[in-house]
Amino acid sequence: QVQLVESGGGLVQPGESLKLSCAVSGLSLAYFTIGWFRQAPGKEREGISCMGRNDRNPYYADSVQGRFTVSRDDDKNIVYLEMNRLRPEDSAKYYCAAASPLHIGSVQTMCTYLGGPNAYWGRGTQVTVSS
Repeated sequence: QVQLVESGGGLVQPGESLKLSCAVSGLSLAYFTIGWFRQAPGKEREGISCMGRNDRNPYYADSVQGRFTVSRDDDKNIVYLEMNRLRPEDSAKYYCAAASPLHIGSVQTMCTYLGGPNAYWGRGTQVTVSS
């Protein structure tokens, strides 16, 4: 059974940092494209950062480019999202997902099409940025 479990969310003030983790079990992460997504109340889910198997040229949404960094540890089957200079508009529930590159294609496609129909998803972790 495939499971993705996000952790590391919380309440922080604007300008502070958080590092999210996504522990994956039931599959070998090394063979999958991974992504981080978020959804705020009343808004659609958006792909904010996606990374392919080779770790090169990850995709970032314009809204997080230069502030967020995605990484992966395939030996530990964990995906990370380091978030710096957080803003109130970053408040959302953050989800990780994994999809086979055979199904999803490029990392940009992974983020644009929310992982596609065959992605595995976690249940999310809440991030709130407020003073």
